[in-house]
Amino acid sequence: MDDLRIDTSGPRVLLVGYSGANNTGAEALLLADIEDMRAVFGPGVRITVPTINPANLRRYVKEGPDLRIAPMPTLFLAALRRFVQDNDLVFLVEGSTYMDTWTSVMLWAYLWVTHCAHEADRPCLAYAVDAGQLKSSLNRRLVRNEANETDLIIVRARAAAERLRGWGVTAPIEVTADNAFTFVPDPADAGLFDRLWPEASGRIMGLALVDFYLFPVVMRPWGPKAECYKWPYYFNPSPGHRRGSEALADSYAALADHLVRDHGVALALICMEELDERLARQVHARMEHAGQARLFSAREYNASKMTSLLRSLDFLLTARYHACVLSMAAQVPQIAVGHDLRLKSIYSDLGLADLFVDARQPDRDARLMANLDRVLDDPEPVRAALRRGYAEHLARARHNRELLREFARAQHAPVMEVRA
Repeated sequence: MDDLRIDTSGPRVLLVGYSGANNTGAEALLLADIEDMRAVFGPGVRITVPTINPANLRRYVKEGPDLRIAPMPTLFLAALRRFVQDNDLVFLVEGSTYMDTWTSVMLWAYLWVTHCAHEADRPCLAYAVDAGQLKSSLNRRLVRNEANETDLIIVRARAAAERLRGWGVTAPIEVTADNAFTFVPDPADAGLFDRLWPEASGRIMGLALVDFYLFPVVMRPWGPKAECYKWPYYFNPSPGHRRGSEALADSYAALADHLVRDHGVALALICMEELDERLARQVHARMEHAGQARLFSAREYNASKMTSLLRSLDFLLTARYHACVLSMAAQVPQIAVGHDLRLKSIYSDLGLADLFVDARQPDRDARLMANLDRVLDDPEPVRAALRRGYAEHLARARHNRELLREFARAQHAPVMEVRA
């Protein structure tokens, strides 16, 4: 666009995602995205990252001449519009952009940013995002209408592209891989288990769990303090959901005891997001062998440390997509249980679809136990699949930066030239 407002110091870019939530995957993803912005636009780029939790975000993102953390109110419409108008290029960088699994509010925020960018004539790129379940016809209609105003959508799975097209999205779509595959943890964080948990003996196995009965988060003016995510957003558990949460904690505690008792392992309860601690503590409290287990939470450890912990595991059972992604560089043998389509999609890509269990299946616990024992008895086929899958996904993720460069050039934005 010839009238794009970019001065000689470089473009002003807005990165809108799930930033500052003490979420390992979102942290790793944002840090990788920031590196891409700096590599493509050079030292003159000015990056703005809005967040409703600025203190959390400052734990792992350092402000400076080229980066600003922008506090944002929980009622975000006016603030997001202003952020869009104050920047030259707009990027949606949250993996779970086109889905309402967690809450419709996040989906509406990303679609609102897209709408504001189109209205203000700002180029908008969805950068290596995902498309999952949309439970309401309203949300499917909103995605079709607003996503079509996006200049380019880069998705991290072929299945995501198929879902978008199935909803009627006709905007340009490219398929690559999750940008968190390019995240490199600090080498100083290697060997963290030896320092943090020296009393752990033998193999260390990880459980990265999610209480899917907590979701979706809803907006309401008031509610129990214990159910408040951040006002006015509340978890909305019905009596049935509460019973489901209790049963989930019981079943995971039984699985954890099986690992300790029958396989002689130390058990790391991995909380990829701070809010996972509730379920992890319930599981820990119900274990017979709780002395052989310990919590490791994103509330306490940044993305580099959590990634290093994940890559040091001898085995992983994950309900978190990014626990799969960030552990893959070390080919940690794993199985998955999921309540949305992200883990199911990547396990299908990896050729491990038979090791994914839908969390809502009535035979979930029996299938998890069978998969667990199968992989522990013979982990090499899974390691081989992860080795191949990691190489493929890393190569595709590295292509994100080239697509970003092409997008910037198409918008007449100054970019750093790559030297041979």
